[in-house]
Amino acid sequence: MHLVPTQDEVIALLRETGALREGHFRYPSGLHSNQYLQVPLAMRYYQHQRTLSVGLSRLVRANPEIRAIIPELSIVTPATAGLPVAYGVCEALRAHQVYWAEKNNEGEPLRFRQFLEQVPGEKVLIVDDILRTGKKLMELKNLLVANGAEVIALAVVVYQPNPETPSFDPLPFYYLAKLEGCCFGDEKSCQLCKEGIPIQEVWI
Repeated sequence: MHLVPTQDEVIALLRETGALREGHFRYPSGLHSNQYLQVPLAMRYYQHQRTLSVGLSRLVRANPEIRAIIPELSIVTPATAGLPVAYGVCEALRAHQVYWAEKNNEGEPLRFRQFLEQVPGEKVLIVDDILRTGKKLMELKNLLVANGAEVIALAVVVYQPNPETPSFDPLPFYYLAKLEGCCFGDEKSCQLCKEGIPIQEVWI
């Protein structure tokens, strides 16, 4: 394994742990796909969590502007899947702190814990396990900016965009692996449905 794991090494690790599966899946968004990815299935093993988090931290640290502010850097993530990544990256970088945004119920906006006060101009690195639709990460970014933080970069373990994934430009964006999984839309446009391949519902 390289100091920064290669694309092939990350994919092999995800397959070995069952975090990456091939088949016919329907996501909560209604999109059908031939791939299912749940990074927490890999992150449950300490050694794999460390490999992925440290590798991601090395990509971030290579940016000299970020490296210069690490002692004051906050690592922020959406709960809950991003938490192992956030703590691993924070530990590897020796950054200032970790905190997260969460929802009490679906349909409600993201929010931070009570009494968590952000300092105006606070430097923030957003991390997560995966960037797929980008909706939650964009909501988190907007929440941070509205609270006076300065988001300096975005880092995820896996980048798996679909046709609706937004761009986070001009933020520096780091990832260990990119998956080009096929999204087939709904039942009418899904080639796997047309072939009669059994479908499996997935939660995330």
